[in-house]
Amino acid sequence: MEYWSNGVLERWNNTKKEQYSSTPVSQYPKKDSGFTLLEVMIAIAIIAITLVAVFGSQSQSLSLANEAKFSTSAALLAQSKMAEIEAVNPEDLASDSGDFGENFPNYHWNLTVGDVSFIGTDEVLDYLKRIDLSIFYGEHSQHQYSLRLYRFVRKTK
Repeated sequence: MEYWSNGVLERWNNTKKEQYSSTPVSQYPKKDSGFTLLEVMIAIAIIAITLVAVFGSQSQSLSLANEAKFSTSAALLAQSKMAEIEAVNPEDLASDSGDFGENFPNYHWNLTVGDVSFIGTDEVLDYLKRIDLSIFYGEHSQHQYSLRLYRFVRKTK
């Protein structure tokens, strides 16, 4: 029967105890201890490539999330502003601009009201107005959302 005792492999042979070594196993010198410089450099290169890919995708994810936030907010703000415009008397429509207050900082709107012009349909087009609404976000208007509405205007004589 063999077993380890204090770092020494011992064997009991019926009545006699035999020892294979009097030197503990932990004191044997190791020939291949540690990594070579080449192995360390390859490991660092793999980690660097992986981190570049991860940080690039994280940056792209943040950019896409910001664009999605703008698109959602701008669509809702444009719909709200168009509802206000539809509630106004059609004869009082005029071009204007402004912002959405402190609830939506850096969001601005620009309203343009104009006549519709198509060749050969002057009689019908006298009663239509084209309303263009643009929503801008950011100090330099980095993002823009535009909406167009045609509104029937009765002309009083």
